[in-house]
Amino acid sequence: MTSPDDTSKAPAPAGGKAPAKDPWDLPDVSDLVVGVLGGTGDQGRGLAYRLAKAGQKVIVGSRAAERARAAAGELGHGVEGADNAECARRSDIVIVAVPWDGHGETLEALRAELAGKLVVDCVNPLGFDKQGAYALTPDEGSAAQQAAALLPDSRVTAAFHHLSAVLLQDPEIAEIDTDVLVLGERRADTDIVQALAARIPGMRGVFAGRLRNAHQVESLVANLISVNRRYKAHAGLRVTDV
Repeated sequence: MTSPDDTSKAPAPAGGKAPAKDPWDLPDVSDLVVGVLGGTGDQGRGLAYRLAKAGQKVIVGSRAAERARAAAGELGHGVEGADNAECARRSDIVIVAVPWDGHGETLEALRAELAGKLVVDCVNPLGFDKQGAYALTPDEGSAAQQAAALLPDSRVTAAFHHLSAVLLQDPEIAEIDTDVLVLGERRADTDIVQALAARIPGMRGVFAGRLRNAHQVESLVANLISVNRRYKAHAGLRVTDV
């Protein structure tokens, strides 16, 4: 029989259910090393610059180490450059920002280096013709799903699709006022990516579902390109009701 002052067992929550987790209670990711594959391209450079400026340790990767080191020197803020394989090996989180036409080949070649890593795919499969940008549909359903199929030993998520490379790289802009839709199969992984997005002033990571929904998110970029060209803007995405 338990005595009245025995507190070894806490009472069960009402209804027998644990309280719901606060969706904005995110982990501390400040000590994690972030690698950016395709870090010499516009989107990769922009993400590397913003994360490094926020105090994150960043390594930019490229097929040519010399090109990566040159880009790192231009970015400053302690950014390092390396070839893609070394970038992947040395990083805790790896952002994939390579061109779509080299997406599959790049990831397949780095399967061993990316094993056990948290991979964040931000590639948008797009085509362009005289009428403008349009979405492509990979056989796997999306770029993120292709990444998951090619990297069975990695934890693949999808995020950072809708950010303007122009704004990311502009040193005169102090905050990037936009939301980042984060998709993935494990909430612990998407929490980490949300927290990483929140390291950039003005930015917020929002959980947007599983990888099966990535195609819609990737495809929206074609619409944003049309909007930005028509109105000479650099629009991103803001989920105002969250």
